[in-house]
Parts: sequence; structure tokens; C-alpha cells
Amino acid sequence: MMSEAAVRDHLLSKSETISESSSSNIIFAKSYIEHSNGKLEGKQVEYNESSVQPVVNGDVEVMVAEVEYIESEKLDDLTDIDTSLKMLIPGLESKDWVLLCEALNNVRRLSVYHKEALEDILDTIISLLVKSLKNPRSAVCKTGIMTCADMFNAFGDKIIDFLDPLFVQLLLKSSQDKRFVCDAAEKSLVALTTWVSPVLLLPKLQSYLKNRNPRIRAKASMCFSRSVRRLGVDEIKAYGIEKLIQIAAAQLSDQLPESREAARALLLELQTAYEKFPVLAPEPNAPSEEPSVRSWERFCESNLSKLSAQAVFRVTSVAHEGLVVGS
Repeated sequence: MMSEAAVRDHLLSKSETISESSSSNIIFAKSYIEHSNGKLEGKQVEYNESSVQPVVNGDVEVMVAEVEYIESEKLDDLTDIDTSLKMLIPGLESKDWVLLCEALNNVRRLSVYHKEALEDILDTIISLLVKSLKNPRSAVCKTGIMTCADMFNAFGDKIIDFLDPLFVQLLLKSSQDKRFVCDAAEKSLVALTTWVSPVLLLPKLQSYLKNRNPRIRAKASMCFSRSVRRLGVDEIKAYGIEKLIQIAAAQLSDQLPESREAARALLLELQTAYEKFPVLAPEPNAPSEEPSVRSWERFCESNLSKLSAQAVFRVTSVAHEGLVVGS
């Protein structure tokens, strides 16, 4: 197994030529160049041997690791899977940020090309992945976030039992000030709601809708709304359209606009489903073969407080009037 020093030497080999007499003046600075022109945002991190470049700082030559981002679909397959697997856990535990990012990228590659190789160590991988999301270095944090997206895509429902610690960090990162980290976290949350079954995901999401942190509530509301859209009629009925309307109505009064907008979108989806599929909420005591459906207004009034029902009517009636006028 290669040591961290050996791997680092390999990374520097093509860019570092050091004589014995000058070696005391060479410093490998674990610093990160964040490009301000935005050309690299939205891409994923990859470290190349040629990206480690000497920078002269006074009389001291500093080796600075420069990073660039590439899309998930452009990740190359690993040439030596066995060696990469042996180095994976030590790399994820490394305090060297360059090695850590390379290990995270290898998790991404394995998720894309050889996900079966990670299944037996999934719990360990995710535990170390959570640590990378908490890392103060932006390059590590963003690479970890991208790794989450690739793992959601690869493992889908298999990741549900390990989701909670990842989800908390993604909610936090998606609402922080660093735009390029925030955007990556948003994409990862979209991947989560795309690849994990809403039936499994919604119960976990629901607990975050009452979080004391308003930003976490807002991001969780957006995820909840996206997941409900993926439910089929039978799944909505099993979950309970009454319960979904109550959740959405509660979010209408949240202090952040993202929560309120997610609630409005969810209510419109629920109204459409309710009016299109009578089986969702038939009139009590009506024959099951010919269900008689209460109006949307009556249905809301029977399941919400008076104030909440009025708020829901305002949202859904305005949207309906807008559709009628525009038709």
C-alpha cells in the first residue's frame, strides 16, 4: 500500500525538480486556488499531475495544488480497481486534502462504474463522507457533496438507512453563503429526490419540516414538494392526501419564501390530483364503486383549521383563475 508521502510525490513528480541544495527552500502548501471567473463552477474536482505548479513567493518556492471541476459523466473508469479499493479507506481518512479529494473522486468513479464493489463497505464510506462534508476546506467539501450525488444515483433506495447524517449536512451546505458549494449541494438534493423512492424518503423529510433552523426547513420543504410530485395515485392514497395537505398548509406561513413557494407548488399538485382522481378522497358513506367527491373547498375545510383552509383557498383559487384567464 502506498503511503501518503509516496502518493504526494507521485502527484508532484512532473512539476517538481528539486536539487539537494535548494530542497530546504521548497514548501508544499496545501492551498486551494478558487477561480473567480466562474468558468469552473458547476463542474467536479479532478486532480492531475500537471495541476501542481510552483509559485514563487519571495525567496520561497511554494507548490500549490490547483483544482478543476469536471462533470460526473466525464469521469474516467479506474485502471486498477483492486489497488483503488485498498487505498480507498486510508485515502478518505487522510489529513492530506489532495489525497482526500482523490479518494472521494475514486468513490465517485466506483459508484459510476463498479458500485457493487462498494456495497459491503457502504456504511464506512458514508461515515467518512459525512466528515468530508464538514471539512472547512471548500474543495474537500464540494467534492464530498458531488460524491453524494453520484452515490444517490448509483445506490438509490439502498442508501436510505444511512441518509440522515448526509441529509443534514446537505441541507446546511445548500443554504450557506459560498455560492459554488451551495449550488453543488442543491444539485445533490435534487439527485436525492430523483433517485430515492418518495415512499421511503418522505417520512425522513417530514421530520426536518419543523426544524428550528429556518433555512433547513426551507430546503427540506423544497425536497418534500419534489418528492410528492413523484408519488402515484395509490401512493398518495396510502400516505394520505389529508396528511399532505396539512403539511403543505403549515408551510404556507413559514418565515422564508422558499418554504412558502414549495408549499404553494405542493398544494397545486395536490389539488390537481384530488380533482383528477376521485378515489383519493370519496364522500363519506358513498358507494365505493361510484365515489362522490367533495369539492376541493369542502375537503380542505374538513381537514384544516378555518384560517389554514382560507390560506389554501387563496393559493389554489388564484392559480386556477390565472389558468382560466390564460387559456
